[in-house]
Amino acid sequence: VQLQASGGGLVQPGGSLRLSCSASGRYLDYSTIGWFRQAPGKEREAVSARYRSSTRTFYSNSVKGRFTISRGNADNTFFLQMNNLKPEDSAVYYCAASRYSLITSSWAQRGQYDYWGQGTLVTVSS
Repeated sequence: VQLQASGGGLVQPGGSLRLSCSASGRYLDYSTIGWFRQAPGKEREAVSARYRSSTRTFYSNSVKGRFTISRGNADNTFFLQMNNLKPEDSAVYYCAASRYSLITSSWAQRGQYDYWGQGTLVTVSS
């Protein structure tokens, strides 16, 4: 599975961005899509995840109520809508895919994901 993330950019505090993640490959054997982010000098952290084929979603406390993960009309396209952005949201954002349907205790663990895309940079600054 190859993952392609896009949609990053520069936005002012309070603004919005929508990130996209497209999955491709001969065998699309994944069940969970996740978004992670990594700011300079910090560990990569989980932001959100959802099941490929259902509406089950997960969010970190830092983004709950501001970010929304969704699936596009095309089966293998996913979005992360980010509203009310804050400077602390600035990071490189990565999409990842797991072969398993992750659960509350596992969705935020990097090691649970089998495939990773390249990152897209989000900068929130005035």
